[in-house]
Amino acid sequence: MTSLSQPLAGIRVLDLSRVMAGPLCAMALADLGADVIKVEHPERGDDTRDWGQRIGKTNTSYFNSCNRNKRSICVDLQDPEGRDLVRELAARCDVVIQNFKYGGAQKMGLGYEDLRKVHPGIVYCSISGYSVLGPEKSRPGYDLVIQGETGLMAMNGEEGQGPLKFGVAAVDMFTGMYAAQAILAVLYQRTRTGEGRHIQMSLYDSGMMITSYYGLTAWLNKRDPAKFGNSHPSIVPYGVFDAADGPVVIAVGNNGQFRKFCEEVIFCPGLPRDPRFEKNTERAKNRAELLPILLAEIRRHARADLLARMNGAGIPCGEVLGLYDALQSERTRQAQVWHAFEDAEAGPQGVHAPPYVIDGERADVRRHPPHLGEHTTEVLCELLDLPRAQLEALGRKSVIR
Repeated sequence: MTSLSQPLAGIRVLDLSRVMAGPLCAMALADLGADVIKVEHPERGDDTRDWGQRIGKTNTSYFNSCNRNKRSICVDLQDPEGRDLVRELAARCDVVIQNFKYGGAQKMGLGYEDLRKVHPGIVYCSISGYSVLGPEKSRPGYDLVIQGETGLMAMNGEEGQGPLKFGVAAVDMFTGMYAAQAILAVLYQRTRTGEGRHIQMSLYDSGMMITSYYGLTAWLNKRDPAKFGNSHPSIVPYGVFDAADGPVVIAVGNNGQFRKFCEEVIFCPGLPRDPRFEKNTERAKNRAELLPILLAEIRRHARADLLARMNGAGIPCGEVLGLYDALQSERTRQAQVWHAFEDAEAGPQGVHAPPYVIDGERADVRRHPPHLGEHTTEVLCELLDLPRAQLEALGRKSVIR
């Protein structure tokens, strides 16, 4: 996208957060055109610069996954001069995002009430582990712990299997995206009022939201729903099935599709005439009888043949690919959802491209995930007009890097 077509062009964000929820929130705003300035510790940087596979001297696969389109500056927030610099930067920003331990930002003089004194229009987003409305507001929060506490582990996996976490840090990711939604809403409100607001998000609240219809089912029935693994709790057949040469996703969504599936795909025209299987409500009730039949029939056919017949019959279906194969697929290339770039330290690299397509144009990767402190001098000169001699003095004292 050109700078004029980026929805958040002209919005400046100060990202004081680390790990995933806060950085992902800031990245969503950056992807939509905001200028995001990521503040990191001068020595270690964001914790995730030490997580995942190493890329160059200071970056990793984990860090790069949630920090594209940002500028990195290194400021020591434990130093009074460092905190003064950040307050000055905040006065020139529209949004501040932080996920310090509860009360940590206030102790440094970087809380909402502190910053609104220098900028009444500041949109300030705090991300914590637990709700500020409850007694655990000061308790640290971690994605894995909250997956356990919210019941997410209990609903994941196959029947008879113990608690199972999601493959990615789903709570962190949902929290980041919910936080970005709230920031956008308040930015829009600010165009009418001129006033900023304090947004307070928590991992626990977002984790509860992810339980979705499973959570409502548990509430209504006063017990945990059954686990269905790769199958659907209400629709049959709907899940992952083994063909003769590998797994395939089959999503038969209605009775008409079931008839076509039986008649045109697995060549079992008698199944939909059986009263036990004619309608989805009956198929779901009698899944224990139906699924062994379907599994045996599906296993007789090659995956490519099944997919061709299902596509011809208008039945939702797809391959089950490995992650690397999915990244390399023609579908991914055509959708332009992978961005290749040259890293000055590590050579050819890649990151996900933003998922937003506006007016037929994908939001682009304007800035590669930054090296630690890559833009310290650039940002402090640009926004605070600090002279070179002052920058060098701050560097000698390790206030900046």
